[in-house]
Amino acid sequence: MWRARAAAACLVCQSLGNSGYGMKGKSPLQKLHLVSRSIHHPCYPSSKFQRPPLRISVQQFSSLNHLTLRKTKLLYVKHGYQPHRNFWLARVASRLLKLRYLVLGSAVGGGYTAKKTYDQWKDMMPDLSDYKWIVPDFVWDLDEFIDFEKLNKALPDAEDLARLLPDFDKIGESLSSLKGFFSPGTPGETAFKATDQGYDNDKQYKKGLLGELILLQQQIQQHEEEARKAADQYNMGSSQQKAKVSDKDKIDQLQEELLRTQLKYQRMLERLEKENKELRKLVLQRDDKGIHQRKLKKSLIDMYSEVLDILSDYDASYNTQDHLPRVVVVGDQSAGKTSVLEMIAQARIFPRGSGEMMTRSPVKVTLSEGPHHVALFKDSSREFDLTKEEDLAALRNEIEIRMRNSVKEGCTVSTETISLNVKGPGLQRMVLVDLPGVISTVTSGMAPDTKETIFSISKAYMQNPNAIILCIQDGSVDAERSIVTDLVSQMDPQGKRTIFVLTKVDLAEKNVASPSRIQQIIEGKLFPMKALGYFAVVTGKGNTNESIDSIKEYEEDFFQNSKLLKTCMLKAHQVTTRNLSLAVSDCFWKMVRESVEQQADAFKATRFNLETEWKNNYPRLRELDRNELFEKAKNEILDEVISLTQVTPKHWEEILQKTLWERVSTHVIENIYLPAAQTVNSGTFNTTVDIKLKQWTDKQLPNKAVEVAWATLQEEFSRFMTEQKGKEHDDIFDKLKQAVKEESIKRHKWNERAEDSLRVIQHNALEDRSISDKQQWDAAIHFMEETLQSRLKDTESVIEDMVGPDWKKRWLYWITRSKEQHVRNETKNELEKLIKCNDDHAAYLANDEVTTVRKNLEARGVTVDPCLIKDTWHQIYRRHFLRTALSHCNLCRRGFYYYQRHFVDSELECNDVVLFWRIQRMLAITANTLRQQLTNTEVRRLEKNVKEVLEDFAEDSEKKVTLLTGKRVQLAEDLKKVREIQEKLEVFIEALHQEK
Repeated sequence: MWRARAAAACLVCQSLGNSGYGMKGKSPLQKLHLVSRSIHHPCYPSSKFQRPPLRISVQQFSSLNHLTLRKTKLLYVKHGYQPHRNFWLARVASRLLKLRYLVLGSAVGGGYTAKKTYDQWKDMMPDLSDYKWIVPDFVWDLDEFIDFEKLNKALPDAEDLARLLPDFDKIGESLSSLKGFFSPGTPGETAFKATDQGYDNDKQYKKGLLGELILLQQQIQQHEEEARKAADQYNMGSSQQKAKVSDKDKIDQLQEELLRTQLKYQRMLERLEKENKELRKLVLQRDDKGIHQRKLKKSLIDMYSEVLDILSDYDASYNTQDHLPRVVVVGDQSAGKTSVLEMIAQARIFPRGSGEMMTRSPVKVTLSEGPHHVALFKDSSREFDLTKEEDLAALRNEIEIRMRNSVKEGCTVSTETISLNVKGPGLQRMVLVDLPGVISTVTSGMAPDTKETIFSISKAYMQNPNAIILCIQDGSVDAERSIVTDLVSQMDPQGKRTIFVLTKVDLAEKNVASPSRIQQIIEGKLFPMKALGYFAVVTGKGNTNESIDSIKEYEEDFFQNSKLLKTCMLKAHQVTTRNLSLAVSDCFWKMVRESVEQQADAFKATRFNLETEWKNNYPRLRELDRNELFEKAKNEILDEVISLTQVTPKHWEEILQKTLWERVSTHVIENIYLPAAQTVNSGTFNTTVDIKLKQWTDKQLPNKAVEVAWATLQEEFSRFMTEQKGKEHDDIFDKLKQAVKEESIKRHKWNERAEDSLRVIQHNALEDRSISDKQQWDAAIHFMEETLQSRLKDTESVIEDMVGPDWKKRWLYWITRSKEQHVRNETKNELEKLIKCNDDHAAYLANDEVTTVRKNLEARGVTVDPCLIKDTWHQIYRRHFLRTALSHCNLCRRGFYYYQRHFVDSELECNDVVLFWRIQRMLAITANTLRQQLTNTEVRRLEKNVKEVLEDFAEDSEKKVTLLTGKRVQLAEDLKKVREIQEKLEVFIEALHQEK
C-alpha cells in the first residue's frame, strides 16, 4: 500500500511540476526543497545528489574581501526519473492526496531544516561559560522541582506538527534570498544541491551557512589542485602552440573560479564573525556597565599575564628556568616587528622613528577581548582610549619615556620589561613580547656592548622551550643580509615553535626581479631555518600617520591584485596580518594547554625546596618578605619617635644646659671675662661686661642656642634609633633605621622665629644682676670654680705639650724633650720670671719686654722667634690668671654679705661671681625655653618628617632592596613569589579546564 502511495505521489509531483509553476528544468524535484526531495522520494537515485567527499584539514583563513566577482557557470545536475507506469487508479489517488502529501512533506522538511539551522547557530555561538553567574542560581536548580520529561511527553509529536500548515511566503522568501546570495547563476544552479545526500550512506551534512562554508572550502581545495595540475602541465610544455594557448586559458579560468570561491567563503565567514563579535561585545558592555552586582571574573589571558608579570619581577634574568609560553617577536632592526604587532593589536601604540632604534627594552603586550579599545600599564590605573588620536599620542609618549627611564646610564638598551595590556572587541587573546631589533654594527651614540646585549636578551627569551618565536624578515632587502634567521635557527633548529613572517611584500614584489624568490622564502626553501608556518604581510606604505583601517585596506587591495596570489605562488591562508594573528593565537593557546601544568608542578617543587630551607635555617622566625619586614621596621621606628615625647623635662634641660655651656664657655672666658678682668676698677669691669654681653646676645648667642637644641634632638633621636632592645633586637633593620634617621634630619628645619623670641629672653636674663639668696650665690661660686678649674687643667695640659715632659717623667719613662720643646721650656722659664716680678702684669707683653726676653735667651745660646715668645706668654699668663681667679673665688665664698651692701666699706669685690651667676641664669632660662620648643613643636615636626620618609621609602622598591638585604630576606622573598606564582597558575589551570 505504501509503495502504491509513493508511486502515486511521484506522479502527482510530476504533473504539478509540468503545469503549476512554469519553471524550466529536467526534473520536477527542483521545485521542492532539498530535504523535501529526500523525504518524498526515498527510492530516488541518490548517486545524482552525492556531494564530493569531505576532506578534514587545518582551517585556512583569508581576508580577501575585495576581490572582483565574476559570474561562473556551475554544472547542471541531471536527475534521474522513476519509471512511469500508467495506472489510472494510482493517478486518481495521487491527485486526490496531492495536498496532504505536499503539506506533510513541506512541514517535515521545513522543521528538519529549522532544527539543523538552529544547531548550526548554536555551535557558532561564543562560549559564555564564564558568564554563568549572570543567570540567577535558582534557574540551575529548576530540574529538581520541575519534571521536564513529563513536559516533553506532553508536547505534540512530529505527526501533530506535520498537520500544521507552515507559512509558505516566509519559507519562499528565505530560500530565494539565500539562493540569490550564494548563487549568482540560474535558479537551477543553486549551491544547495551539493549539500544534499541520500540516506543510503547514513551521513547527514549540515544545512545553511555552515554547510555552505564546508562546501566552499572543499571547492577551494579542488580548484587549487586543478590549478596546480594545469600549471604543471603548462610548465612542461608541448610541441603545439594551440595546446599551450588552451592550457593557459584553462589555468586562468581555474584561477578565476578559485578567487570567486574564496570570495564567497570569505563573505560568509565575515558575516558569521561579525554577528559573533557584536554579540560578545553586547555581553561585555552589559558587564562593564555594572548591571549585575557580582564582580566580573578575570579572563584567562589576564590571569596568565599576571603570572608572567610576577615572574618578570621575580627574576628578570630567567635563572628560575621560566618555561611558560609567550610569543616572542624578534627581527632585524627596522624589519617591521613593531608594525606587525600594531596590526595584531589594531592600534598604533608604539613610538616610531625613521631608521633609528625605537624599541630599547622588552615590551610585553597582553591582548584580550573587551567592549572598548583601550590600553593600560600594569602599574597605572589610567586607560588610554585607542580610538582617540590624542590618547594614542600620549600612550606612545609614555612608552618612550618608560623605555628611556629603564635604560641605565652608559647603556643603549635595557632588560627591564614594560608591561602593557590592550583590550578591544575582536582581538585575539595572547601575550606577545616585542624585543629590540637585532643589529649587525654598533653606530655612534650607542654603547659598545649594545649588539651583545640585544643578542643576550633575545636568546634569554627564545631559549624558553615553550616560547613561540615570531621571526620577522624584511622582504624589501636581500635575504642574505638577515641576521635574525641564523639566531632563530640556533634556538629552534627543528622549527617546532617558529612562525616566519615576511614583511613589506609590496616593496619586494616591485624590487625583486624573480618573484619565485619570494615563493622560495614562503615555502622555507631559501633559508636554512625551519618553521611551523610562513606568512606574507603588508604593514603600510611607510607613512607613520596611516591608520590601521587604511593599512588593512591597502594590504587587502594589494593581495587582491598581486601576481603572487594569482599565480599560486602564495596561498590565501598565508597572507594578511589577520590570518597571521589567528594562527599565532591558535599556536599560543595550544602551547599553553600542553605545558602549563608541567610548569605548575615545577614551581610546586621549587616551593617545597624553599620551605624546607627556611625551616632548617630559621626555625623560630616567621617568613616575612621584604615588604612585611619594612612594615615591621616602620612600626618600630614610629614607636621610637613617639618615645621622644616621653623624655622628662629635667633630662632635656640638663642636656641642653650642659651642651650649650660647652659651646659658649670659650667665648665667655676669652672674650668677656678675661678682657673685663684687666680693668682697674669694678665700674669699668661691669661696663665692659655689659657691652660684650649685649653684643654677644645680639649676634651669636641665639643662633648657638638653636644649634645646640637641634644637635641635642638629633642625639636623642639617634640614641633611641640605635639602642638595642635586648633579645628582641633585629640587626636586619639597622641600615634602614640609619637611612631613615639621616633623611629625616636632612629634611627637618628649625622654626625661624625661634631665634627672635630667644634673643629677647636671653637679653632680659643677662641684664638681671640681683642675686636673691645665699644659695644662688654659692651656686654661682661653685659654677665659677668648676669652670676655672676646667680651664686651668686644659691650660696646663697645653703647656706640658709645649715644653715636654718634666724631669720626673724623663727619669721614670726614659723620654727626652725635642729641640722645639727645649726652646719653649727655656722661653717659659724666662717668662715666669716676669710674672714673679709683677703679679699684676697686663695680659700682653710690650715690645721692649719681648726684646729683653729674646736677648736673655740668646745669651744662654737659645735662638727664639718673637712670635714664639708671644704664643708661649699667652698660655703662661692664662695659667697665672686662672690661678689668681681661683684664689679670688675662694675669698668670695663669704662675700654675699658684702654683695648685699654693694661692697661698701669693703676691699673685697666679687663682680666676677655676679658675672658667672648671670651666665648661669641665662643658661637655665635658655634651656627651659628650648625644652618647651622641642617638646611642643620640633619633636612633632620630626615625627612628621619620619613618617614622610617612611612613606617615600615604601613606594621606592629599589630603596627597600638596598636597605633590607641578607640571605634571610632573599629567601623569604623567593618563597613568597614562588607561592604566588604557583597559586595563580593553579587558578589559571582550573579556569582553563572549565573553558574546555
